[in-house]
Amino acid sequence: MKTASALLLGAVALTVLPSATASAATNPDNSDSYAYSHPCSTEQLSVQVSGWNAAPSQRLIEVRNLGANSCGLSYFPLVHLGDSHSADQSRNVKPLVPGGLGGPPAYALHAGQTAYAVVDLNPTGATTGTVPGIDEMNVLADGDHMPNADTLNFPLEAGTRVLNPKLGLYRDNIGDAIDSVKDADTPQS
Repeated sequence: MKTASALLLGAVALTVLPSATASAATNPDNSDSYAYSHPCSTEQLSVQVSGWNAAPSQRLIEVRNLGANSCGLSYFPLVHLGDSHSADQSRNVKPLVPGGLGGPPAYALHAGQTAYAVVDLNPTGATTGTVPGIDEMNVLADGDHMPNADTLNFPLEAGTRVLNPKLGLYRDNIGDAIDSVKDADTPQS
């Protein structure tokens, strides 16, 4: 597995990028239809995980397309929470995800754009009964098309509490990504 470092932010910055529609007009390989038939490759993506003080149990997953063409992602990243020191990852905690989703196409990520997903590690704010030993979040940007070997590992801060985590869908802005966490009611397969 690849290792990456987490970035903890005190505030979240929003970036305004040129619209995907304008980009698609000049590059037909940067369109939704192109993305739906061309899954993203690990090499064309940058993945970062960060937290923020306003919602300490939430982590923001940012997936940026560094390539020249659009590509397709699954509806949400594959996320497992576990013990970084354990050789047995079969007991990792998998967040609930939104159910009732259809098949592909899922999420079109245009060149230069960022997809956001949010995982809430402890939606109820529990201080007792949390899962012990969780110190790492494992993220695979596209669990439908990428091999497990492309999973990135992000350390969680000491004392992070995990209980009944929920993961939202990829969205093109942070607010919508946070809102989609409410719909997480289905176990990951």
